[in-house]
Amino acid sequence: MYTPLSLNRLAVIGGTASILLLGMSFGAFAYDGQNCKEPGVCWEPQPGMPEQLAGSKYDVRPLEDPKEVAKQGDSERAMDERNQQRVENFKKTGKFEYDVDQLPK
Repeated sequence: MYTPLSLNRLAVIGGTASILLLGMSFGAFAYDGQNCKEPGVCWEPQPGMPEQLAGSKYDVRPLEDPKEVAKQGDSERAMDERNQQRVENFKKTGKFEYDVDQLPK
């Protein structure tokens, strides 16, 4: 026979489970603020932005000048050269010097 204490536990467990199941079922129907044209195509412009970015002042494609894109690679190569000089100096002297201009030539 069940005691009042075990019935209370059973009621709490059953109530908690039903609340969790109910909450999970409502989560599937939540509105996410998107107006989808078709499943998976839910892009919307933010307020104040144009419908199409191509050709607008926000389009970044005209900014992709090859010289500008190459700057990143050049700066990384220069960084690697400086780091190599620092490591070689550290191996010779045992002291780390950050400023490459201070390293002996």
